[in-house]
Amino acid sequence: MASTRDIRRRIKSVKNTAQITKAMQMVAASKMRKAQQQALAGKPYALLMNEVISSLQGRVDEASHPLLAVREGNRHLVLYVSTDKGLCGGLNTNLAREASLLVNDTQYVSAGRKGTQFLARTKRKLLADFPLKDRPSFLETKSISKFLIEKFLAGEVDKVSVLYTDFVNTLNQVAKVKQILPIVKLEAMQAGVTESDQDHTFTSGATEYLFEPDPRSVLDSILPYYVHFQVYQLILDARASEHSARMVAMKNATDNAKQLIKDLTLEYNKVRQASITTEILEIASAQAAMS
Repeated sequence: MASTRDIRRRIKSVKNTAQITKAMQMVAASKMRKAQQQALAGKPYALLMNEVISSLQGRVDEASHPLLAVREGNRHLVLYVSTDKGLCGGLNTNLAREASLLVNDTQYVSAGRKGTQFLARTKRKLLADFPLKDRPSFLETKSISKFLIEKFLAGEVDKVSVLYTDFVNTLNQVAKVKQILPIVKLEAMQAGVTESDQDHTFTSGATEYLFEPDPRSVLDSILPYYVHFQVYQLILDARASEHSARMVAMKNATDNAKQLIKDLTLEYNKVRQASITTEILEIASAQAAMS
């Protein structure tokens, strides 16, 4: 049985750990709210852009545009969006499990240190690795989407997808593979919005627009921006999922630490009571022997 000194030392150590996990929980909660707000801020722009592109699609031949044309090949390029740090539950494990379901000859572009480490460990083909800040800007993510578009237009790949963590709610984040090229349907992808908003598909003809100089020129200019913005929104969604998963993980760690403190305190009281009882018995025995 451990001594009271050892138990007190363990209680102090667990209390220090609980303070750290509690602080990390509060920081993750703040970052999660900011990530959701950052993603939701682009919702009006995304809805209007989707409506305009839908109107354009009805006026041009989709097969004639390289970003809309569906190819017959199976060459797949995946943007793997992971985290830079751990302590976020099973988020990165779920992403790795989803990546394991893809064919072995899939090519990857990584955004996140954990994803890069997984791809290197499993010896998958990594074309590029893009570091991202905790709150990435549109300009940062544009360099990633530009690289993806260049690979697709060059004919090196037939399909481009994003492997990311979809933010469903605070307690639920799902690893998903979302195709972005070729563009087959228009969707509003926002972190923290309702499921009905995420699955909304736009149809042409809802509003009549006058395009200058002509619909084809406008489509050539706006489609790359649509892909840039789509990648940006998915990365923000992944960031919101990361902070949410870390907040939940740290909350669970804090709760477990508090429960462990209670158990150790109970054990400490038992050991202390046993020690006092033993001392009383020794004193009583000694007094009885002297009388």
